[in-house]
Amino acid sequence: MNASPTVVVIPGDGIGPEVIDAAVRVLREVLGGELELEERRAGYRLWKEKGVTIEEDTIEACREADAVLFGACTTPEDPEAESPIVRLRRELDLYANVRPARSWPAPRPVEAEFDLVIVRENTEGLYVGCECEVHDGVTLALRKISREGARRVAEVACDLAEERDGRVTIVHKANVLKLTCGTFKRAAIEAIEARGLEWDEEYVDAAAYRLVREPDRFDVLLTSNLFGDILSDLAAGLMGSLGLAPSANVGDEHALFEPVHGSAPDIAGKGIANPLAAILSAAMMLDWLGYEEEARAIERAVEATLRDGVRTPDLGGRASTEEVTEAVLSRLREG
Repeated sequence: MNASPTVVVIPGDGIGPEVIDAAVRVLREVLGGELELEERRAGYRLWKEKGVTIEEDTIEACREADAVLFGACTTPEDPEAESPIVRLRRELDLYANVRPARSWPAPRPVEAEFDLVIVRENTEGLYVGCECEVHDGVTLALRKISREGARRVAEVACDLAEERDGRVTIVHKANVLKLTCGTFKRAAIEAIEARGLEWDEEYVDAAAYRLVREPDRFDVLLTSNLFGDILSDLAAGLMGSLGLAPSANVGDEHALFEPVHGSAPDIAGKGIANPLAAILSAAMMLDWLGYEEEARAIERAVEATLRDGVRTPDLGGRASTEEVTEAVLSRLREG
């Protein structure tokens, strides 16, 4: 790692610039000028101006950077417009999507205390976007699952399980999707058993039910692209809000960090967006870059802010984006 790591910052659309500004301020508070931040554009506004959602030189800058901090982008409905985040996942081979969920001190729909992480395959599955109309009114979508794709994302789940001293739960639907989910399950079991780790398995529908009823029984959940997308939003609901849900998109050489929530154009500019998911995504990025102590400091500051009742409307509070950001910064300064 360079003495001063380079981070490409893509604020995006809607509330993206507001929450990424908060995350950048927190990064500067804990590291000063130690990070080199390079801002780039992507998303709907760029599409309206130039007819692309992300430019080639931005992709190259992301490839050359040590990490990427991504806000939220609105993808135009035009079939020619590609999602910038999907494009970056493919171009940088960010094959594992890591989405932690824990019981923060904030209003939430379950009483159980939980601390889990969902590891989602990020480049295959139904999201390869291979669809066609076979004849009038009948359409098909291709679901790609490869043994190698499943194996390498399973290795990421194993790394996390070893750090957490836990077990891996493989989530699939191999009783129905016997070839695709069967391939995913078998490759995952091989990888996990080769590492000497404990594992169990759940059908995806049963996993959704159990997450709601007993989220504390899970530690690391490993699953395919679509299933992971759905279950991680469910886990965010268990936390009380998507505004508390950070994520990492990682590969062998590159990493991108983003809040799970979307661009939320309905509240953009109102100053009420929850910045904590973006701030926690920045903490995950610091972990990736080797700044573990600073990452833990941010997490403690977020926890203290929530415990003190400084919350945006999505968590039942009245605080603004700015007030929550300032509260986190204040706790960081207090140490």
